[in-house]
Amino acid sequence: MASLAEQLNKIVDKTERLIELCAALQEENDLLKLESEALTVALNASKGKTKELEEKLKVVKVAKSFSETNEKSVDIKQKINDFVQEIDKCIVLLKK
Repeated sequence: MASLAEQLNKIVDKTERLIELCAALQEENDLLKLESEALTVALNASKGKTKELEEKLKVVKVAKSFSETNEKSVDIKQKINDFVQEIDKCIVLLKK
């Protein structure tokens, strides 16, 4: 049977290893938190870029629909004027 001193030394050694392991895990946890924050920022930037590209796509689709129609330029101008009037109405409502 091991002596009391040997048993205490083993306990101290195991405790020191646990403390080192705890410190290493804490450092890894901190690094993972930083990585998570960086990925969150990148995701938000990506979502913003996606939204911006979707808006551009809508504009391109509208422009393409005008170019594909066989309507006269007068009809196209009338549609644009209608859009502008609708936008003006929205602006007036927003100002109220």
